[in-house]
Amino acid sequence: MSVIRENDVAEGRRDFLAWRDAAKEAAAQAPNAAARLEVGPPMPRRQLAMAVRYSLHMLEIKAPGPGVEVRVAPWGAIKILDGPASDPHNLTPPDTIELDPEVWLRLAAGVTSWQEEQEAGRITALGERDDLSELLPLV
Repeated sequence: MSVIRENDVAEGRRDFLAWRDAAKEAAAQAPNAAARLEVGPPMPRRQLAMAVRYSLHMLEIKAPGPGVEVRVAPWGAIKILDGPASDPHNLTPPDTIELDPEVWLRLAAGVTSWQEEQEAGRITALGERDDLSELLPLV
């Protein structure tokens, strides 16, 4: 099952690009790197959800596979990259990454880097493939 319905892709793209543009503008005015880690333009809940779902969908297209689960609660989870799939008794793959929506969107939009967010303690990652820096930003 896809993280976004086909009928919602255009809306998700619009919302993701709107978030990205507002975040890039705010990041450009941030006085330092620590302030960039706080960038999170206000957006109605539905639009934020659509931006997250669309960006996860784009990552899923870019790196398909069953090996790593990327979770952005409460709006979506996808499996990406080749590798061992989930154990049939435990649906969680051996590699799992969890991110808050604002952290995920900053990474997907290129506002912050994987290393910056990880050093700030904002990424929870388990397993050998716990670094998506080669796949980000998405745009």
